[in-house]
Amino acid sequence: MTPSAATVLTPAAHGEGWLALDAAAPRPVPLYDVAAIRRIERAALAQLPAFTLMSRAGAAAARWLACHAPGGPLLFLAGPGNNGGDALVAATLLHRAGRAVQVWLAADPQRLPADAATAWQQAQAAAVPLRAMAQRDASHDAPWPADTTAIVDGLLGIGLNRPADGPMAWWIAQLNRSGLPVFALDIPSGLSADTGAGAPAVRAQRTLTFIAAKPGLLTLDGRDCAGAVDIAPIGLDDLQHETPQGLVNGPALFGAALPRRRHASNKGTHGSLAVIGGNVGMTGAPLLGARAAQWLGAGKVHIGFLAQPAPLLDPLHPELMLHAVDTLAHTSMSALVIGPGLGTDANARQQFARLLQATTLPLVLDADALNLLASDPALAGTLATRGAATVMTPHPLEAARLMGVPVAEIQRDRPAAAAALAAQWRAVVVLKGSGSVIAAPDGSPWTLNPTGNAALASAGTGDVLAGMLGALLAQGMAPLAAAQAAVWIHGRAADVLVAQGTGPAGVTASELYAPARAIFNQLLSAANA
Repeated sequence: MTPSAATVLTPAAHGEGWLALDAAAPRPVPLYDVAAIRRIERAALAQLPAFTLMSRAGAAAARWLACHAPGGPLLFLAGPGNNGGDALVAATLLHRAGRAVQVWLAADPQRLPADAATAWQQAQAAAVPLRAMAQRDASHDAPWPADTTAIVDGLLGIGLNRPADGPMAWWIAQLNRSGLPVFALDIPSGLSADTGAGAPAVRAQRTLTFIAAKPGLLTLDGRDCAGAVDIAPIGLDDLQHETPQGLVNGPALFGAALPRRRHASNKGTHGSLAVIGGNVGMTGAPLLGARAAQWLGAGKVHIGFLAQPAPLLDPLHPELMLHAVDTLAHTSMSALVIGPGLGTDANARQQFARLLQATTLPLVLDADALNLLASDPALAGTLATRGAATVMTPHPLEAARLMGVPVAEIQRDRPAAAAALAAQWRAVVVLKGSGSVIAAPDGSPWTLNPTGNAALASAGTGDVLAGMLGALLAQGMAPLAAAQAAVWIHGRAADVLVAQGTGPAGVTASELYAPARAIFNQLLSAANA
């Protein structure tokens, strides 16, 4: 009996549902690399009948497409592996339910792996419109069916460990030139599931990833390629035997550590922070950081300026206390942020060295503080022997200097680079960029941040992040939790601005303060509920 169109839209059977990858998920969302996913698959295949996992993946994909893809005919592009098999199963189910579909197989149907061959045979038996497609002349565009409303990407799965080339690179280029919405199965074709490298890779509107989320969906090219991400566990929700390589950053990780606000408190209760920097021509950088710290709850905020004479007053925030760096009573602080606008001249090095030697306070090291460390072994040695909490916030170029490698080496595997930096410098490291990575020196799973957007590609946003992080340290948060919270709130503030129609183009760093404060207070309310 042929199922009706309603069949695909009925409540999902075991293994056929999905959930959105939520930046504010109530429980930590694990991230598994390809090796771990393969181990999970092998364990499942040893216990389940053949074709079970592919049936579940295809059924979840069919329901997902029925929910998210626009109405009208769908074109499925199926590749030579099991990812193509998942696409074939989904197309067959939708066809049986009355949806207009076509499948183009970018492979030889006689050479498909066993499960994918079964899916091909079932599609043939169901009279799904099928074409086995050879690579077209690269000088011409693919002749998409005129009435196609969306394309389903089932070309390449998570097994790709090098840049796509040959026929697959040609198909990826055709997809990206099609102008049609693309829905990717498991991972956008060409994107590395482990690192997020995608040159070339399909740029999808939405991705349904199977079993669990993968790091590459959230960092480097992943955010641009994957679009919105949903997870279909396909009945393998119980993954306790596998330790995740990383976690998606969110309130489930840091919410319990947020500083509580008691009625019987005062400005001293919530810590004193000093932001050190502001060399000649760069006095705005520590002002941005200090203002951000004030908005994120620090009880008292000071700035130590290297430029002389130091400004006497911040007219926008006169509650800030401004000093020449030599006169700042840094020992009375709860935490220090060093680096915004610091410069790298002799005076900057001298002041940085003095502070490293004289304080055991928690530190946030940003911008030129990182450049000085990278270029001066004596400063690096002083930091190594300090024995107090340190958080470092490098962008990729600063990270490359700290590790003594090319930037491409940092970007080749961002989670690994962040973990290596954390171990090398014995500090919590925030490797900034698309999908910022937060790593701790104890080797615990790193976290990938899911919030933020292109609005943060603006001067001063890094200073704002450093100030937010310093504010949380000053309020008593542990370094890892403070870094996770600051990065998440910082990105979420940019998301709020864009959702309200401000940006992503033209957002200024100081516009992050108000939404960040609102988000922080929402988190505090939830933590106290």
